[in-house]
Amino acid sequence: MSEANLDFPPSSAADWRALVAKTLGDKPFESLFSTTVESLTIAPLYPSAEATPLGFRPRTVDVDRQWDVRTVVAHPDPAIANGEILRDLEGGAASVLVRLDPTGETGVAVGSADDLARVLSQVVLELAPVALDAGFLGARAADWLGTVAKASPGAKLRLNLDPLSAFAEAGASPGPIESHMVACAVAAVRLSDTYPQATLFLASGRVVHEAGGGEAGELAFALASALAYAKALVRAGMPMDRAFGAISLGLCADTDYFLTIAKLRAARVLWARLVAACGVDIAAVVEARASHRMLTVQDPWTNMLRLTAAGFAAAVGGADSVALGCFTDAIGLPTEFARRQSRNTQLVLMEEAHIARVFDPSAGAGYIETLTEDLARAAWAAFQAIEAAGAAIAALEAGHVAAEVAQANATRASAGEPRIVGVTAFPPAKSAQVAVETPAAHAVDAPSPRVPGPDSACPPLKPLRLAQPYEVQ
Repeated sequence: MSEANLDFPPSSAADWRALVAKTLGDKPFESLFSTTVESLTIAPLYPSAEATPLGFRPRTVDVDRQWDVRTVVAHPDPAIANGEILRDLEGGAASVLVRLDPTGETGVAVGSADDLARVLSQVVLELAPVALDAGFLGARAADWLGTVAKASPGAKLRLNLDPLSAFAEAGASPGPIESHMVACAVAAVRLSDTYPQATLFLASGRVVHEAGGGEAGELAFALASALAYAKALVRAGMPMDRAFGAISLGLCADTDYFLTIAKLRAARVLWARLVAACGVDIAAVVEARASHRMLTVQDPWTNMLRLTAAGFAAAVGGADSVALGCFTDAIGLPTEFARRQSRNTQLVLMEEAHIARVFDPSAGAGYIETLTEDLARAAWAAFQAIEAAGAAIAALEAGHVAAEVAQANATRASAGEPRIVGVTAFPPAKSAQVAVETPAAHAVDAPSPRVPGPDSACPPLKPLRLAQPYEVQ
């Protein structure tokens, strides 16, 4: 048989439509279309595409380390948290996200620079970036991290100041939210001169995602936060180009890997349009964290598959750093086994599957390109609506953002019971025990996050889990 006879004949869209028509029988072709919770159309067939029409610019890929493998540490005991950090870094992680909570209920019990120094003992900040998640204590925690770094200009600090997300989730701020914005910006500008490699603000849309919002809404809130933080930095004395260069975007990655890939790509399109409108040319820096709302308590072993899908999507979508979390996060604090599994999922994707060894691996796929453009356009319209409502703070206070999230949740609920493996689909006949850490109570004294003036308030964006209503209690 000749080589020519081995070739498959080319097939046109009409050929595919004819084949599908035979399978559908009396059902119309339109029955194969679906929509997202924000009414974006998902078609069953797309033509190939040359490039994203909106001018997508992929990130630069380091062939030796395609993205930053970031682990999350939240054990309340600073000594145990330090051990977890060191083992993670020795086990292949490149950076760490430290969640702080002086009460020890939701993070490491840190209330001072000395406490944070114990958590970061033996961590070389010039080599391993350290990111913070400190909520309304963000400005103080930034100073603590600056103290721990001992004025080393090479320290790779990720301050992750994000008072808007803290405000949106809590539904209130201890003192005016505007004052928290000012305090964070002033601290950031002061530290930026000493630590030129520091990232100052994290403009995150994750609070929208975790409350059940759609992808366009998540992107829009991240973009509105970025603009608000850039304005705060400029008012504090930082030039516009440096301000945008000190902000990263925070987004979620979940099991719908096509939507996640398109969302991360759309984020770069939106960022480019935003900074261009401000007279700046700065590439986006995107941090992706695995969605918590996708995790299940029932049959939690299946969360390993969800996290793998999320990690794949984040890498293909071009995230600069990826924090997967652990498969037990919906139940409790992870054991060393769970932490190792989380690290190795990313390392296998990177070192063995070679997921991101090319620029923008999904480029040219008609579905991804179309979805990227659709998301970018929908998110830009949603961003404009936030700005028309008076920008991020006013939109939160007026309930505009919460209303969009509520609409997405209502649309999702109207679609009926979702298929969640291990919960609503193929539940286990017998639950297998999963080990988690059960730490002793640990709390420390800490300065109050309150600032002078009356509290601000908004409808809270409370996090949820999509499987919770269907899990066996």
